[in-house]
Amino acid sequence: MSESERPWGRYEILQEGIAHKVKCIWVKPGKRLSYQRHEKRAEHWFIVTGTALVTHNGEKKTLQANDTIDLAIGDLHRIENIGTEDVIFIEVQTGTYFGEDDIERIEDDFGR
Repeated sequence: MSESERPWGRYEILQEGIAHKVKCIWVKPGKRLSYQRHEKRAEHWFIVTGTALVTHNGEKKTLQANDTIDLAIGDLHRIENIGTEDVIFIEVQTGTYFGEDDIERIEDDFGR
């Protein structure tokens, strides 16, 4: 397993294969990931704990423990922690490429 710290929290890679990657992601209270999309992968999110505000193709939706969302290749998406505890979610990526450089950031709080 590899870990990576980010300004919004951190993630751990739980499993990686030719056609998939699985991450556990922690988002700190009051933080959010960039509004982004991917050209080569789809994602499925399963919320484990916390309260998240998800923006999916411009529509906002609140998700909590046991909620899921599917993000197709090219979909715009973002997750934001609107609660007081960490949002923890499992991200399952499927597609043809899973590198961190397959992120097109539309908006980012951290200037990336």
